[in-house]
Amino acid sequence: MAEEKKTNTAPAKTVTTAVKKDDTKPGFFQRVGKWFREMKSELKKVVWPNGKTLFNNTAISVGVMLASAVVLWCFDELAQMLVRALFTLVG
Repeated sequence: MAEEKKTNTAPAKTVTTAVKKDDTKPGFFQRVGKWFREMKSELKKVVWPNGKTLFNNTAISVGVMLASAVVLWCFDELAQMLVRALFTLVG
């Protein structure tokens, strides 16, 4: 590698012009309008399911909810039987 020459000269001054930034917040209705425009553009990107997929996903969700309800009911009945047995032994 070649050796670099080091010079002690200061870099040339660059002139920068400051641009005043507008820090004012847009009005309420402008912000609401912007939100709706952004929401509309995002909803265009969504891939909506067809009827068959929607039915399958709904059926799976209902099935899982029913299964968890049955399991919860079984644990509740078991706990109730244990508490009754405890009260008959003690009481």
